[in-house]
Amino acid sequence: MGDENREMMRQMVREFVEKQVCPHVMEWDEAQVFPVDTFKAMGQLGLMGVLVPEEYGGAGLGYDEYVDVIVEVARVCGSVGLSLAAHNSLCSGHILAFGNDEQKQRWLPKLATAEWIGAWALTEANTGSDALRMGTAAVLDGDEYVVNGAKNWITHGKSGDIAVVMVRTGEKARSHGVSALVIKKGTPGFTHGKKENKLGMRASETTELIFDNCRVPRENLLGEEGDGFRQAMKVLDGGRISIAALALGIAKGALAAATKYAKERHQFGQPIANFQGISFKLADMATEVEAAELLIRQACALKNRGEDVTKNSAMAKYYASEVAVRCATEAVQIFGGYGYTKDFPVEKYYRDSKLCTIGEGTSEIQKLVIAREVLK
Repeated sequence: MGDENREMMRQMVREFVEKQVCPHVMEWDEAQVFPVDTFKAMGQLGLMGVLVPEEYGGAGLGYDEYVDVIVEVARVCGSVGLSLAAHNSLCSGHILAFGNDEQKQRWLPKLATAEWIGAWALTEANTGSDALRMGTAAVLDGDEYVVNGAKNWITHGKSGDIAVVMVRTGEKARSHGVSALVIKKGTPGFTHGKKENKLGMRASETTELIFDNCRVPRENLLGEEGDGFRQAMKVLDGGRISIAALALGIAKGALAAATKYAKERHQFGQPIANFQGISFKLADMATEVEAAELLIRQACALKNRGEDVTKNSAMAKYYASEVAVRCATEAVQIFGGYGYTKDFPVEKYYRDSKLCTIGEGTSEIQKLVIAREVLK
């Protein structure tokens, strides 16, 4: 997509977010409302199938455009940005990367238009970073897998219409013992558990998934049996670019709010932006935001070319997420007492930013990935 078209698309997203998201941000946050209708409206604009080819009902765009979309949304609301990222990168992304043509035709058009909301399930209560030791198991019985177990921290676990679920089909703690199954809402034995009451990202729904002798057709297996863990790691490589973009959007939102406030707030007879203590904070924030964006764009370029992106997406995610936390923290400081209230936007950036250092691989896991790549 050319620069002019990209700018038009950014403008479209900006206008949508200003009209449809901005007025409701705190109301959704306080009540922990997952605004399904807003996501359906984003589906009509092609924002729920950004990377999905046009033949499957998507927008057929690349990673740079995808990052643009997430950044524009996350500048205003991290929760909506997070749900957008999880739907696009994880659920749709997994089916797009590893589904056969029949599976893609069956599921992607509904996901790309947000007729269906998608979920993706890897984590369990006892296996966060240690995902290989998952307990949720699937046993083949004729032409169906019988699934038993539970998943935790699942975005859209309650409202999702379809979930890509990693299950154990072989030995525990062995990468070839995991498979990926697509399970539809309403399948007997498939329910959701409690909804998490979270610090931030409160309008992005997070629940348990529970499987009790849930029978899933064998044709819902993505790729080969035993290939699920390798698939999940590849999906996370791309997903990390989207969480980096989410973090960048939050950091940009916090920086913009802090910059505006520093020019308007007067103390000792002048704008606080005139004080070096404040202006140097803004300088650091602006520099780190630019550096984070460059790391993200580098990962996008590799991803668009189909090259290995493991190291670069981990670097982008690790750095951008830590920058989001630092920028949001400094923004609260610049606002002073007002930054600690819910009347100004920075306390929400502060709460939302922290998730970026945890979800889709903690900062510590990113360092492990980066170190492994560097030491190869």
